[in-house]
Amino acid sequence: MTVARNPRFDFTSEVPGLETLGRVHLVAIGGAGMSAVARILLARGVEVSGSDAKDSPVLDTLRGLGAHVVVGHDPANVEGVDTVVISSAIPESNVELATARDAGCLVLHRAQGLAATMKDARPAAVAGANGKTTTTSMLTVALQHAGLDPSFASGGELTGQGTNAEWTDGDVFVVEADESDGSFLVYRPEVAVVTNVQPDHLDFYGTFEAVQEAYAEFVASLRPGGLLVACADDAGSARLAARAASSGTRVLTYGFTPAADLRLSDHRPDAEGIGTTTTLHLPGGGEETLRLRTPGAHNALNAAAALLAATEGFAADRALVLEGLAVFDGARRRFEVRGEVRGVTVVDDYAHNPGKVAAVVSTAAEIAARRGGRLHVAFQPHLYSRTRDFAEGFAAGLAPADTVALLDVYGAREQPMEGVTSELVASPLRGLPGQRTVRVGGTFEDVASAIAAQAAAGDLVLTVGAGDVTELAAQVLSALGKG
Repeated sequence: MTVARNPRFDFTSEVPGLETLGRVHLVAIGGAGMSAVARILLARGVEVSGSDAKDSPVLDTLRGLGAHVVVGHDPANVEGVDTVVISSAIPESNVELATARDAGCLVLHRAQGLAATMKDARPAAVAGANGKTTTTSMLTVALQHAGLDPSFASGGELTGQGTNAEWTDGDVFVVEADESDGSFLVYRPEVAVVTNVQPDHLDFYGTFEAVQEAYAEFVASLRPGGLLVACADDAGSARLAARAASSGTRVLTYGFTPAADLRLSDHRPDAEGIGTTTTLHLPGGGEETLRLRTPGAHNALNAAAALLAATEGFAADRALVLEGLAVFDGARRRFEVRGEVRGVTVVDDYAHNPGKVAAVVSTAAEIAARRGGRLHVAFQPHLYSRTRDFAEGFAAGLAPADTVALLDVYGAREQPMEGVTSELVASPLRGLPGQRTVRVGGTFEDVASAIAAQAAAGDLVLTVGAGDVTELAAQVLSALGKG
């Protein structure tokens, strides 16, 4: 099987040194991944400029850190620039990118730009279809609590720290490694964490087999003597772990399955259902209690991965790591409680593939049931290709909800596809066992009003998706306040 290659970047090639980059310009600098790269570059003393389609608080923050940031894309923005950093979403027709190529500028993918800042560090790279942002954040907080002072770059802002990236004097660098375009091959980690290996981003990879081969190459990029931490509960990750171990890689697994090196058991929620307690059976014997403020068995698994990476990968003190995990209060848009009005709690989550949706919806349904309430979900499918490929999986993941509002597909980088609408999810969802109401379409205002009219004290409202559905949470809270 040949690994799918990004036609625009060679992620297996040597990353340039930071000192060779000169003045760096980031196209679409306001995005989560790009802003993280900008923060690290600025902290390392690099002259940074950037552009984005619209202004935002993120751009204001970057300006305050010293970046020259403008709104709108213009060839003049790259005058005097030595290096241009882009994501795979930026087309070759972008006027700034085209001008930069004509001028002979070095063009890097955002992962290459980030890797250039961490060449002297000990990287921990967290990958997986689901859970990588939370696991990256948990590992960062755990290492901070243990005194290792890690640098980090994550796809989500750490709650309580107000940033998604930071450069420090510590020698460990924790990075969320994005598999969507093959760019996770660039980091050459000392510790690799794989939360799961599942069929996603098939618009890039084509087949699940190609996805699995990409993860195998990611593991093969470990530095000599490096550690792979992998989830034994996920079939794809378990296969990857076995394959890596057979080739001589040091591997430690975690999961609820008895075969895991770090086994979890007796997972139980607290009275409110948000926090949890789980028993950990440690490699080599002994037990510890894992206490979390974040809900769901999937988050207990994420924390177990962080624990192994911190203690077995970087020799962090286990007691301090557990204390850090116990005070971890989440990442932005990862089961983020946005507010409560009239006894109705509104939660926002970034979930956008079937596994993520299933995990967050089932967790929310358990919490709502424990409170004697109902669960109302507003889901915005992300990408036409993903909606087409995984409509039935989304339907299954949404099934535990009492009411489901399906917003129009958020196309992001894709153009509409004939016949691909949210109705592809609604149709199988209506046919699944159980009683629920399913609504398709409507403006955010219409959906917010409909949810507010149905919700009662004890209910939980969940807004879900990787697009602008996050804006709906505030509208639901406002509509509840008018009721």
